[in-house]
Amino acid sequence: MTTVAVANQKGGVAKTTTVHALGVGMAERGKRILLVDLDPQASLTWACGVDPDALEASIHDVLLKRAKVTDVLHVLEPPAPLEVDGKAGRTGTLHLLPSTIDLAGAELHLLTKTGREYVLRKALAKVVDDYDRVLIDCPPSLGILTINGLTAADEVVIPLQCESLSQRGVGQLLDTIEDVRDYTNEDLQVRGAIATLFDGRTKLAHQVVEQVRREYGVAVLEPFVPKSVKVAEAPAKGRSVLTHAPRSRSAEAYRDLAAQLLARKAKRT
Repeated sequence: MTTVAVANQKGGVAKTTTVHALGVGMAERGKRILLVDLDPQASLTWACGVDPDALEASIHDVLLKRAKVTDVLHVLEPPAPLEVDGKAGRTGTLHLLPSTIDLAGAELHLLTKTGREYVLRKALAKVVDDYDRVLIDCPPSLGILTINGLTAADEVVIPLQCESLSQRGVGQLLDTIEDVRDYTNEDLQVRGAIATLFDGRTKLAHQVVEQVRREYGVAVLEPFVPKSVKVAEAPAKGRSVLTHAPRSRSAEAYRDLAAQLLARKAKRT
């Protein structure tokens, strides 16, 4: 079992889209997947077809120790299994630990608590063995919620929009990861960056990828995920792009990346 935090403090880099698509891609391969929405904006919850405003309990209650993870889990409809050699594979499972805007209050509450960085890790410890992968959607900040996500994780994946500001954010995130290694999670590994919203027609996109590889020593995984209206349409339908437009280039890219993340081990960066 591996827990993966998907993090970038810059917003608008398709972080939530990446968590959702990778989770579905892994479930297509018969894996047991838990998606954790650690963002008070609850975008992942909404994208999965769950209305945050209608929830009676969420990860907010888990972090405040009012509920157990199993009390608030949502079972999502699993994607159709991929065919292998003309035969349908095993059906996976896809569960969601949802968020609500109340989570913003939990962040303030945690700041006053001893051991606040470990709350999520302790909560997940009782269920992680039920899954092949746990994917954590961290908020677009470097606050206590993101620190909780990184402390609970074995690996970090960094969504990277190929523009200058996003590239700068990678360096800031890597500094935070070093702090987390020093104080709360010395074994945390950087799995790599995923180039999202990629426009291969521009020189800038290719330059940013090479700059991240050269300056930070971070692997930028391939294939890059092309910019597509299909990706933007999917959340409004409560789906990932893999089910909304399964044969699109973006869906195929995420499917390939999901297979890579299942197959290979992280190297320390």
